[in-house]
Amino acid sequence: MLKLIRRFAITVLVLYLALFGLTKAIRYPEPIAAIKLGLAPASKTPNLMPFHYIVAAPTTYAPWKNGNSETVQNVKYDGKRITFDDFLKQTSTNAFIIIRDGKITYESYLNGKTQSTILPSYSVAKTMTSLLIGQLISEGKLKESDSFVSILPEFKAGTSFDKVTIKDLLDMNSGVGVSDNYPSGPSGWGVAIAQMYASTDVNWWLQQNRKMREEPGTFPEYRSVNTQMLGMVIQKVTGRSLSDEFTERVWQRVGADYDATWNVDHKGGHEKAFCCFNATARDYARIGVALISDQSAKNKYAITNPAWLTRLSTPAVKLDYGWGYGAQMWHPYPGINLMLGLHGQYIYQDKANKTVIVKLSDLPTSADGLAPKIASVLKQIAEKNY
Repeated sequence: MLKLIRRFAITVLVLYLALFGLTKAIRYPEPIAAIKLGLAPASKTPNLMPFHYIVAAPTTYAPWKNGNSETVQNVKYDGKRITFDDFLKQTSTNAFIIIRDGKITYESYLNGKTQSTILPSYSVAKTMTSLLIGQLISEGKLKESDSFVSILPEFKAGTSFDKVTIKDLLDMNSGVGVSDNYPSGPSGWGVAIAQMYASTDVNWWLQQNRKMREEPGTFPEYRSVNTQMLGMVIQKVTGRSLSDEFTERVWQRVGADYDATWNVDHKGGHEKAFCCFNATARDYARIGVALISDQSAKNKYAITNPAWLTRLSTPAVKLDYGWGYGAQMWHPYPGINLMLGLHGQYIYQDKANKTVIVKLSDLPTSADGLAPKIASVLKQIAEKNY
């Protein structure tokens, strides 16, 4: 029996060492950490990768005010009238906030979450990245016509990759061949998008993934690699991390109440710009409110400028669900801006109705196609058509 136990222990050790060597070679976290990351629900991921802090300064802005409390009794979801509570449960909601005219009129937390719980945004982070790009363009430090490799020449490939511009990246039109075919479990973690998500060395990862599928500007398709490349541009142009830039340029200007985090490949490395921005529901709401508010030069707390806000609000291409998309912002309906993330993260902005809705969720990867049905409910609520 002791021999069997010893042999089993040796086999496990050898297997672990082999996996450890493999994960190190492909710049993955060590095996146990990688498995935890692959199996964790969305809301548990912020602390499973290293991160940089985005520091809050709540005294720089007026505190939240409560508006007239509203009750949502029923909504139409997936062709049926159901109670709002059922909608929240069926869509694995962790936090839901309605802000009208800058005031909170509804706020709910489920599954043990609270006002101070840091929750992931997934691809909502793409719009956060775009806000920084917009500021750099307005300051003349960057142009949409700039090519990626003119800023980061170490990535020159001698192919049409070298022609990819900032504009191509912003509008998901680069042709870089890394699809968002998210795996459903550890068995799928060899695909490129999973490698980028888990990578401990983003520079190395991009060097291995410069293969082009189409010519730049010829075929729009939602690919997260575009945003990661934008994040690397920001870091090179500013000489600082995205987290430090976001702290000063956005987070402290909106008066966020809590520190946020941005997951990185390794401490002091690159933020995972396409995902992995983590904050409280109320602080996400502050971004949404800012983007339907005055962003002119007279507003010292502005996080963008009128020209970039127009860019964010104007569809440039059509992507999934037939929705418009431009500069890392979705447009599911005319006049609506939507920040959307995998697993059910939404910041819905309806300027005409002075309404922002935040919904943060724990939906499985397989539920990604629910976005139009959920967006329809957010539209009903924004328009008080429920």
